[in-house]
Amino acid sequence: MWWWHGWPRGAVAAALLCAAAAAASAGLHGADLRRGPVPELARRYEVVTAEAEVTSDPRLTRPRISGARAAPPAVLVDAEVRRVDKPDGTTEVTRTPVLLIVDASGWAARERAASPWLSLLPTTRLRVTARVVPALGGGERVAAVLRVRGSGPPRVVGRPSGTQRFAGELRAGLRAATDGLEPDARALLPGLVVGDTSRITPELDEAFKATDLTHLLAVSGANLTILMALLIGPPGRAQRIERRGLAPGLGIPLRATAVCGGVLTLGFVIVCRPDPSVLRAAACGAVALLAIATGRRRSLIPALATAVLVLVLYDPWLARSYGFLLSVVATGALLTLAPRWSAALRRRGMAPRVAEALAAAAAAQVVCAPVVAVLSARVSLVAVPCNLLVEFAVAPATVLGFAALGTAPWAMPVAEALSWCAGWPAGWIADIARAGSALPGAGVDWPGSWTGALLLACTTVVLLLVGRRLLGHPWLVGACAVLLLLVLVQPPPLTRVITGWPPPGWRYAMCDVGQGDATVLHAGDGAGVVVDAGPDPVLVDRCLRTLGITRIPLVVLTHFHADHVAGLPGVLRGRSVGAIETTGLQEPVEQAEFVRRQAAARRIPVTRAVAGERRRVGALDWQVLWPPPVVPGTGGPNDASVVLLVRSAGPTLLMLGDLEPPAQRALLESPAGAAVRSVDVLKVAHHGSAYQDPDLMRRVAPRLAVVSAGADNPYGHPAPATVAALRAGGAEVLRTDRGGAVAVAGGGDRLLVARD
Repeated sequence: MWWWHGWPRGAVAAALLCAAAAAASAGLHGADLRRGPVPELARRYEVVTAEAEVTSDPRLTRPRISGARAAPPAVLVDAEVRRVDKPDGTTEVTRTPVLLIVDASGWAARERAASPWLSLLPTTRLRVTARVVPALGGGERVAAVLRVRGSGPPRVVGRPSGTQRFAGELRAGLRAATDGLEPDARALLPGLVVGDTSRITPELDEAFKATDLTHLLAVSGANLTILMALLIGPPGRAQRIERRGLAPGLGIPLRATAVCGGVLTLGFVIVCRPDPSVLRAAACGAVALLAIATGRRRSLIPALATAVLVLVLYDPWLARSYGFLLSVVATGALLTLAPRWSAALRRRGMAPRVAEALAAAAAAQVVCAPVVAVLSARVSLVAVPCNLLVEFAVAPATVLGFAALGTAPWAMPVAEALSWCAGWPAGWIADIARAGSALPGAGVDWPGSWTGALLLACTTVVLLLVGRRLLGHPWLVGACAVLLLLVLVQPPPLTRVITGWPPPGWRYAMCDVGQGDATVLHAGDGAGVVVDAGPDPVLVDRCLRTLGITRIPLVVLTHFHADHVAGLPGVLRGRSVGAIETTGLQEPVEQAEFVRRQAAARRIPVTRAVAGERRRVGALDWQVLWPPPVVPGTGGPNDASVVLLVRSAGPTLLMLGDLEPPAQRALLESPAGAAVRSVDVLKVAHHGSAYQDPDLMRRVAPRLAVVSAGADNPYGHPAPATVAALRAGGAEVLRTDRGGAVAVAGGGDRLLVARD
């Protein structure tokens, strides 16, 4: 074994010892999941009464679209079962990690925000009656899931510890101090300071993901680094950390600086709760403290390795955490790549501060991008510039936010003033995230697998090698910068020339939004009437950007099913919207309330569509054919869909929403039924389901039938029988699940169709 002699025996022994320790730790932690009565109760789906101790902050699930409805929201609480009353009447003491799920579907939005379940602090003891079910999948860090019965407040049988009560008062004080800020700053500042993301809206969260700024909200790991940097210097200069920061200016010796940093880190862990993600941030911040305490320049990487090893031994589940992996590799990049890149940039004449910032942002992005691609199947092209633009704002927002956190319990007016000051840089960060995510070329789709990650890593290496050679040719660098800018901005005239989308003179466009509906009616230069918003704000926003839509005179929501309205924030994002028109049937109630909240937040009037109504915008006019004041049929919200007959300078379009056969027949028999005759284009009802009225299809006799459906959807849309019937009637059938977005132009005897 020739290769054995090339390795130092001490290193091999240390590696084997670490592997053995990790295996032993993983085995012990795994035993916790199999020990006690809870696993057996979960296999039998028993209903039990248990006493559990909360171990982390409760969290409310984001809305998830499941077909036509949004999945019911729920409160998730990590806990440990300490005592369980079994069905046979016996009581057993145990210590088993579980996940509590509290159904919140019956709560109004305000009730959810103020729910006592969400205000529970770690170490609080509860008594719950719940059905015990097995945890989904393998390798979970909980032994079972407890689905709590009833919707009442939690039964608290043990108060949280004094430390957690103090931390809870600080966090509550910060939220109160930020109540008067602008919405984005109010939502973002608690996240920057203590990782409290409860106020972050889905739209803002998507903007942070698109720009790779989510690390700012990752339980303040990046913000702890900022605080440490103020004390001991920027991470990009960690090898000379003792020469920078506030500590030398205050005359604090090196070892005392390390002690001060340790106190700061301990206070951060207490306030932000000692769960694994906070400990991860604290361990990575401790790398610089160990370097200062030892005074050894080469101790940085060994210190990072030691911190990672200790944390994984303490909690083996971190080995499965993408967040932990991103934190470790980003810290390693800041300690190894960033200083060298910074020095190289300074040798080429770049200002030291700019070189440090650019090197740190680029190094972190290079090593993290492959992992992020696995998670999101997308690569951000604006991550480095966005991180650079927010860097100068993160430090003041964090420092002022921590000052507000500390003063809120004793001097709320002072805390509010500090929060107001911190709101300016926090608002800037949110604006950068929104602006970056709104760029048409903000990101590119990428294979979401480890093969894709390897491909991205290889591509990055090639780009770095090429870029290194380009640095010596300023003209080529400038040309590449202009090319990148064009890719990001994608000016509509240039994009139309290159891609042919949207086609010249387009009249109607059906967006590819997955299993849902979103159609745009061209209403002039940069203007369009939007009919339905699809299930995903990101997809519909992307479609509208590629079409060049900046003004929307009217948004028509045919009915309130989630696959037609959940994407509304993406339609409203960054656009001037005149009004929203909806059907009269306010069901499902949850989604109708969601639409009203979105409209009220932007002061957009909401009106009701009335059969017989006619409107006109430029060359575009339409007539509402359905619904009547009293909706017949049994399809519920589907049968209440708004039906539009649209005329433009070119083809006519009939949009049937999700109308079911009973309502389709009633439409033909109604006074408006006389207007239902041969049209050029038909938006097929209900994503092309098998339930279609044959008389309506024969009467309409479209030349072109367009079906909006998601690829490989579980409903079998569009139904083969429906497609065959349309083709038998002479229609050409276009499907978004197979060809992407569809745009229709032309008129008369000639229809022009383009695919994105």
